[in-house]
Amino acid sequence: MLVIKETKEKDLDNIKELWSSGEVMKYVGFPNGLIKTNLEMKEWYKWINENRPLINHYSIFDDDTYLGETFYNINPKTQNASLDIKLFPKGRGKGYATKALKFAIAQAILNGAKCAWVDPNKDNIKALNLYRRVG
Repeated sequence: MLVIKETKEKDLDNIKELWSSGEVMKYVGFPNGLIKTNLEMKEWYKWINENRPLINHYSIFDDDTYLGETFYNINPKTQNASLDIKLFPKGRGKGYATKALKFAIAQAILNGAKCAWVDPNKDNIKALNLYRRVG
């Protein structure tokens, strides 16, 4: 069963593994993954916590299996929210990305966003198709 929940400090190892995956990160400019130290991960998490609810990050699970993340960042001046989603291959093709992205959009709107946008890599056909499906 799909579970989307606000990221907690205990999820940092999962996120670090996701960001370290070249398969996941190749379309965001990190073909070998984005390697972060534990200290950098904790600093990133502190930034998320200090800026909630204008910024929020969610961990995506199938029951207890970590699948990936979704995120929004609301610009307080424009009230536009940038969105992001990343899934391990094991979470793709099951409709999870659509549900998770819709969840992130809804959360952003509940927290003041008037508009949401993504900035996909033009070569990431699967992401482009997802964004079209979500609208």
